Amino acid sequence: MEKILEGKTTEKRNLKSMKMDSMSIREILTLINEEDKNVPESVGKVIPEIEKAVKYIVEAFNRGGRLIYMGAGTSGRLGVLDAVECPPTFGVDKTKVMGLIAGGEKAFIEAQEGAEDSKDLAIEELKGIDLNEKDVVCGIAASGRTPYAIGGIEFAKELGCKTIAIACNKGSKVGEIADVAIEVEVGPEVLTGSTRMKAGTAQKLILNMISTASMTGIGKVYENLMVDLKITNIKLQERAKNNVMQITGCSYDVAQEALRQSENQVKLAIVMVLLGCNKIEAIEKLEKSNGFIREAIK
Repeated sequence: MEKILEGKTTEKRNLKSMKMDSMSIREILTLINEEDKNVPESVGKVIPEIEKAVKYIVEAFNRGGRLIYMGAGTSGRLGVLDAVECPPTFGVDKTKVMGLIAGGEKAFIEAQEGAEDSKDLAIEELKGIDLNEKDVVCGIAASGRTPYAIGGIEFAKELGCKTIAIACNKGSKVGEIADVAIEVEVGPEVLTGSTRMKAGTAQKLILNMISTASMTGIGKVYENLMVDLKITNIKLQERAKNNVMQITGCSYDVAQEALRQSENQVKLAIVMVLLGCNKIEAIEKLEKSNGFIREAIK
């Protein structure tokens, strides 16, 4: 039988934590913290690969495609987490960025470990969302050998989709078949094989980078502010007003009125105030600039 985890960095024992069971609580916490400090540096080494992935995603978005994250366990949960944050943060439809987790929604709160071993399940779920060649599929697997993620990428490639792999082992199986392999090695976990720790942190950092840079690439950010956020509660209502005020220099009352006239569309409100125009004119300016405020106000 194949020793599927043999030689993988994510499964090696960390020499610094060999006596963890006899350490004090403070010593354990300090060790975990010290090990976590290495994660951002490791992620920094794969920025060129992350850049390639973002370019593919921006191209997909511009042609009406979607970004689909796929993973099992912690990897799947992190993909779902990043996906569900995109609509409120960037004002996109909930299908623009989607997270599929082996075992379905139930797996988000209750482990469905056996589901990760099925390539067929991945194919079935991708067919269920009508995957097409315009989309990008990103398989996330700390080990780099999860059949669910591999099956999803294989099927996506058959359809002509661009594919991305995020793994925490070099030379991963999922990386071998993807168009872009983001393989970040963070070293052995403090608790051997517990990839929810450093590996999970690395994956979260990479997903933050991917979604934020991709959304910036399609005009969802102006300066460093969210200009397409959905106003769904009081906090976001105030954030929207503050964003309009900070960009335009207008008063609170002017920002509030602009948001009212634009029907709570922050980007429209900003252009209306900056150019002193009405909603229809602002829409025309943004359409001509493909949604980029900087171009619309030139």
